[in-house]
Amino acid sequence: MNNTIMEVIESYNNYIEKISPGCLQIAEHLRKDEIDESMRMILQFSEGMGWLIHASELLNENNVNVILEVQAINEFLQEINNGLEVMDYVIVADMFEYEIAPFFEQVTKVEGIEN
Repeated sequence: MNNTIMEVIESYNNYIEKISPGCLQIAEHLRKDEIDESMRMILQFSEGMGWLIHASELLNENNVNVILEVQAINEFLQEINNGLEVMDYVIVADMFEYEIAPFFEQVTKVEGIEN
């Protein structure tokens, strides 16, 4: 396996570990009415999801077995957007804490290549 693929796997796994704690931080900021910080973190979360999906696709194309429920992530992003549009920060905070964080705690890290 080449170094680039190994670096992507390492970055992917490191990012997976950080998502759940980040979701809890977003929920906490929303509940404290720290909207500017929350929005900054939600933007980073959204960009990170784009990277995560792209990385998983590239790894799969290179025969690295990545299991990532892209449809569920897209649904989370849509629900977040809907909650933010109506400024229902309680619902968005609950989603991050009770739906999104537990989802990412269950996501499997990449362990190797598929032969």
